[in-house]
Amino acid sequence: MELEKGELAPGPASETRALSVFRLVLSFSLLGSLIWLVSCAAPGEPIERKPQVPTAITDLAAQQQGNDVILTFTLPKDTVDHRPLKKTPAIEIYRGFNPPAATVAQEPLFLILTIPPAMVANYSEKNRIRVINSLDSNDLSPHVGWTASYTVRTRASVKKESADSNHAGLRVYPAPDPIPDLRAEVAHSGIILKWTPPQQTIVGPTPSIDIPSIAAYHIYRAETAPELQPSTPPAASGAVSGVPKLKVPLARIGESTEPTFQDKQIEFGKTYVYSVRSLLQYSGIAVESADSNLVHATPRAIFPPEAPQNLTVVRVPAQGENSAYLDLSWAISPETDIAGYNVYRNEQDGLPGIRLNSELLLTPAFRDMNAVPGHQYVYTATAVDRAGNESPASAPASGSIPVEGQQKP
Repeated sequence: MELEKGELAPGPASETRALSVFRLVLSFSLLGSLIWLVSCAAPGEPIERKPQVPTAITDLAAQQQGNDVILTFTLPKDTVDHRPLKKTPAIEIYRGFNPPAATVAQEPLFLILTIPPAMVANYSEKNRIRVINSLDSNDLSPHVGWTASYTVRTRASVKKESADSNHAGLRVYPAPDPIPDLRAEVAHSGIILKWTPPQQTIVGPTPSIDIPSIAAYHIYRAETAPELQPSTPPAASGAVSGVPKLKVPLARIGESTEPTFQDKQIEFGKTYVYSVRSLLQYSGIAVESADSNLVHATPRAIFPPEAPQNLTVVRVPAQGENSAYLDLSWAISPETDIAGYNVYRNEQDGLPGIRLNSELLLTPAFRDMNAVPGHQYVYTATAVDRAGNESPASAPASGSIPVEGQQKP
């Protein structure tokens, strides 16, 4: 039989070539099926070939408040290869202690806190992370005056974390225990705060061999938000329950070396919240306690001013057509909420008398143009505050105008 051009003659060579083609086709088919099976059998996130590594934190800062160390820093947003982070990274905080004279770390840094990504928002304040590391007696007792050194790493992948942040270090000392019995009283002169000096620290009594006595007390105050101003009885004060809503955070308004303080810079009708912190002065370092218990006070304008002082009466003789009169004056009141004064006259000491002015006198002076010659008068003056409270009468002062025939030249 003759073969057409291009045909293979039957035999072992042609069968071998056909089998090779069949095996190649089968291999490609199996490879495609395997790829399809793998893609269908792993429906989760794609396998990370190169883990994201956040840039290192560069603005870590540390500050002691009470027996807490407050750490603040900015969370990175980019990776070391200048790509945006796909998700919020976890935070790892490390700490170690160095002796006072050490120039390098004497103890290794240990991981003390891990914040998972889902919890990071709870530590965010004004675009910065704020973390509180509370020091207990086991931390402070062997490390009084040592430097607590902190560093922070972030982690966006289980495979690799960021490089260490800058190191933030501070010498730590035990703070006084918080004052537990701060009290507030409303008086005419302002709000009076009183408390008992604390006697202990977390590592022992104060004063002791290594712990100085309290150097001073810092007074903090804030005003409550307007919607929380209470409709309480006048001059109300007491302890604060819960966390009050404040217009602004507590701010330091003064200092005292004694366990009492008088706040004179107040406005009636407003509610103020107070806290007091004790201050221990170590060698070159001052350590404040945590806040005392909070107290509130709402001063009301129910207290009358003090009586005017130094009332005097001077006779002014007649001049030409002007009749003689009695000129009254007294010391200006030192109180800041005085609206004006009243003047009273009587012809007998010890009686209330008649008010001579129809409207409040804005200055501590008055001219009695209606004094009758030959009559002896007794005068008193009172002060009135902006709430309408009138003071007691001043000490009396007397004066008279002689009758025309008896008047001396």
